[in-house]
Amino acid sequence: MPIPNQRHLFSIPESHAYLNTAYMSPLMHSVVSAMESGLQEKVSPWNYKAEQFFTDVEIARGLAAQVFGTAPQNIAIVPSASYGIQTAANNLPLRAGQNILVLENQFPSHIYPWQAKAAEVGAQVRILPIPKDDDWTRVVLSAMDAKTAVVAVPHTHWSTGATLDLLAIREALDAEGGALVLDLTQSLGAQVFDASVVRPDFAVAATYKWLLGPYSCGFLYVDPKWHGGRPLEENWINRAGSEDFGGLTRYQSDYQSGAVRFDMGEKSNPAQMRGAWAALRQILDWGVESIAETLLLKTKQLESELEPLGLRAAKIRAPHYLGLRVDGVKQTSLPEGLLQTLADQHIYVSARGPALRVTPHLYTSDKDIDRLIEALKRAL
Repeated sequence: MPIPNQRHLFSIPESHAYLNTAYMSPLMHSVVSAMESGLQEKVSPWNYKAEQFFTDVEIARGLAAQVFGTAPQNIAIVPSASYGIQTAANNLPLRAGQNILVLENQFPSHIYPWQAKAAEVGAQVRILPIPKDDDWTRVVLSAMDAKTAVVAVPHTHWSTGATLDLLAIREALDAEGGALVLDLTQSLGAQVFDASVVRPDFAVAATYKWLLGPYSCGFLYVDPKWHGGRPLEENWINRAGSEDFGGLTRYQSDYQSGAVRFDMGEKSNPAQMRGAWAALRQILDWGVESIAETLLLKTKQLESELEPLGLRAAKIRAPHYLGLRVDGVKQTSLPEGLLQTLADQHIYVSARGPALRVTPHLYTSDKDIDRLIEALKRAL
């Protein structure tokens, strides 16, 4: 059964049709309350006990692990997707002559670290061209060879909404011995993912989009075989015995166990951590599979209504994501000023590359969808 509309959990005016989750999600009332409770800890720091530097973090880590489909010890707390990708790039082996596969128009945070690493060792970043049939999986599998050291891709392409068969890519990499690094920022929380099945080497997701959480917060999955790697920064709280504040100057060479060694410094921000786990609890309560199925109904309605206007979605796409490209039925490109025209009517979407990006969520009402359709009919 689809999930009923959840707009009452958010502070979205009825006059606003916000179909722009891929840009930034609004915060639920419960997340705001959780973050406010965390802020109060800084208002009265004499009440903030030393053990609280760890408790909120571990709650968030445990909940994130459930969304990733893994154990808590495989999750690190990071401030951004780029932090996680850089951690992966620093730890994965790469030799001269090898290659890293990425997608054309991939988000830059998932490009720059690989370009820098390839330049250091004499490897190559191969940017795979956009397929006309939207079958990125076929393109990736066809490009892989014995020199492919890393496939660095998203689950959902951030402009078109095209999705990849990560399991097929993982199985092909197993045969070649390559690594899989994923940016799940545009999918985790709205598209079913199971790290125990896909088995990425590293996978990261920022929380401020489909995880419905605060900005400057994210989670990094690290496969156990990389738990002995080097973190991006050396901070006190990731070292063994850091719970003992009185013994911090008995400097340790050992780290906390598991992926905790990759945690960012000052991770113990109660406002951020409580906001993140409040959002994760709600996502788990709804269930990611149910979220995906509900959003698929919304995007299918939009897709069928907008196709006669010459707006075409990716043939192989994620359930929660529409990257609508002009196919030439009425014109060759999006009208100049389209986003502003829509915003003037309090209808919010994005343009990314060649696509009009429409990304609803459970707060999106039937009225919101109808308003967008009618506005586009007038504009196109």
